[in-house]
Amino acid sequence: MTYNNILSETSNSICFITINRPNKLNALNKETIEELHEAFKEAEEDTDIKVIILTGSGEKAFVAGADISEFAEFDVNEGKSLAAKGQEILFDFVENLSKPVIAAVNGFALGGGLELAMACHFRVASDNAKMGLPEVSLGVIPGYGGTQRLPNLVGKGRAMEMIMTAGMIDANQALSYGLVNHVTSQEELLPLCEKIAGKISRNSSVAIGAAIKAINANYEDGIDGFEVEINEFGNCFGTDDFVEGTTAFLQKRKAEFPGS
Repeated sequence: MTYNNILSETSNSICFITINRPNKLNALNKETIEELHEAFKEAEEDTDIKVIILTGSGEKAFVAGADISEFAEFDVNEGKSLAAKGQEILFDFVENLSKPVIAAVNGFALGGGLELAMACHFRVASDNAKMGLPEVSLGVIPGYGGTQRLPNLVGKGRAMEMIMTAGMIDANQALSYGLVNHVTSQEELLPLCEKIAGKISRNSSVAIGAAIKAINANYEDGIDGFEVEINEFGNCFGTDDFVEGTTAFLQKRKAEFPGS
């Protein structure tokens, strides 16, 4: 599929999705959100893809925020619809994909950009990255899951301070907060993400999908995460990957998972 605002390519079972609006610091607009949805959907359905890496074009920004010009004149109902649709087709969609999504944060990740990075399963940052949720400085609050995911990742107190001050933190502070898993140089960012993706790709994609579902369940209201874990654990016993994994272990050889 041809896109106007993003790039999508696959190599060695890894899908690289790049937000490509460098003149806008890769800001999210309606079209970009819809294109990202389609790209993630295609990657999810492609059985050859094991891991997805999301990044921004250039060296300045992952995503510097949402395109404010698109919603500056919205009323209350339009604002609610904007947040609801965005969460449904992109942010919640990414979080609940069965394939791991790594955010390669290569610069500014602000507002909707940080919210998108937080929707990914984990984050790796370049040492020039800056992150924050500046929405209250515009008279609004984060609307793409920021008030929910940030406290889960860094704790309530730190999330409150970040949101209320509308300030930015650098990559090393994000690392100390647990907001990102690793910090590296701009040049080594994608190679490091690829290295991690390679390790993931060698494991059972079926089991990884089940693990994502079980982990996410812990953060859903009204859902017993332990019960989901028990069910997903049991379901693994009925898969070809389980047969291959246990057989390979007993035979002291490397597993070749069929992905089913």
